[in-house]
Amino acid sequence: MASILRHRDTDMTEGNIARLLINFALPLLIGNIFQQLYNTVDSIVVGNYVSKQALAAVGCTGPIINALIGVFVGLAGGAGVVISQYYGAKDRDMLHSSVQTTVALTLIMCVVLTALGVLFTPYMLLLMDTPADVFPEAVEYLRIYFWGVSGLLLYNIGSGILRAVGDSTHPLYFLIFSALTNTVLDVLFVKYFRMGIAGAAVATIVAQGLSAMLVIGMLIRSTADYRIDPRRPQLKGSLLRKICAIGIPTAIQMGITAFSNIFVQSYINHFESSCMAGWAAYNKIDAFALLPLMSLSMAITTFMGQNLGAGKYDRAKKGPLICLGISFGIVLLILIPLMIFAPQLVSLFNKEGEVLRFGTLFIRMISPFYLLCTINQVLSGALRGAGDTKSSMFIMLGSFVVFRQIYLFIVYRLGGGIIPIALGYPAGWIMCSTILLLYYRSGAWMKKYRLSPV
Repeated sequence: MASILRHRDTDMTEGNIARLLINFALPLLIGNIFQQLYNTVDSIVVGNYVSKQALAAVGCTGPIINALIGVFVGLAGGAGVVISQYYGAKDRDMLHSSVQTTVALTLIMCVVLTALGVLFTPYMLLLMDTPADVFPEAVEYLRIYFWGVSGLLLYNIGSGILRAVGDSTHPLYFLIFSALTNTVLDVLFVKYFRMGIAGAAVATIVAQGLSAMLVIGMLIRSTADYRIDPRRPQLKGSLLRKICAIGIPTAIQMGITAFSNIFVQSYINHFESSCMAGWAAYNKIDAFALLPLMSLSMAITTFMGQNLGAGKYDRAKKGPLICLGISFGIVLLILIPLMIFAPQLVSLFNKEGEVLRFGTLFIRMISPFYLLCTINQVLSGALRGAGDTKSSMFIMLGSFVVFRQIYLFIVYRLGGGIIPIALGYPAGWIMCSTILLLYYRSGAWMKKYRLSPV
């Protein structure tokens, strides 16, 4: 236990940039894989042991969960930038106050998001035009999930604090344990106790609660400056304003972008349950495929925050370019097996012929566009680390919400089938990556630091 409680923070202001980014992102990637297993295992278990309608129900709840949680994750991202900058500047007092304020804000958000999730579940599902044969199970799963959402929030804020100071390994140990627990409980509750889709939801919230207890417990026992002191709660106004100034634009961006996916799901819901189940399977596989990019995005955010906080501006300018090169290489390695083994991957969730056909179609049609995601993931992460969250917010909202919704409205009204509707995701990626690249190259984000354009 003593070895677990020793902190392993990483100073990213010195050393080989590529090695630092990879070493920092790798534990994040492993952790994200296990975190993604929560909902994916739910889908696999209910798809095989309950029904394709249950698989569709779990799948269609994803955009709703992501919309409400996205608001919190955006605020947590703002806190992470503030914490990483004070850590890079070696300001011990402000670092500790930032952590205390972040935890207090998280507890407030736990109450708010739980209440919103439980109260508005049926209305959000109705907004998505959820079919009658899927609706009851979707309501049951989603309400149970939101009753236990505090575990997810507390784990994410705890691991976010550790990531901000360069420690991406400790949360991994706790997450592996809880993900394996979730898998065992899923099979036990659904297959053997016959609890149906409710069993999958209960297994998930129990596992998330365990991961939260472990990471928060570690931070309370820590002797580092970023420890949590429950005896002296703080909600420092100046820090709260700073966190909100950085985090609210990202929160709005992530919340509205995820909320816009509710409307994407509503278009998918106009098709049969086999199509919905195939789309659900694709989304789970898609989430895994994009995890390396998400991990590198978080790595470059911490890298930028620390180096700009330390005044190492030239080093900060090199980081995103190196991160882009790494990301492109990784995506190319992922695409080959993804395209070849698409049917086998979909069959993990459901083996009905039509579900396999739709799921395989979505994977092979959309996955080549992941190459474009490298640009928007890396550059948005770099801008967050630099504290320029408003620009990426407007760019992403314009691309993923406004442009994508206009695209979907037009193609649906023109009688477009499932293929042009599914291509709404890549269409948004193309727009976002193009504008983000042009903005980043303009150097406008550097004015705060008086830097010359890249």
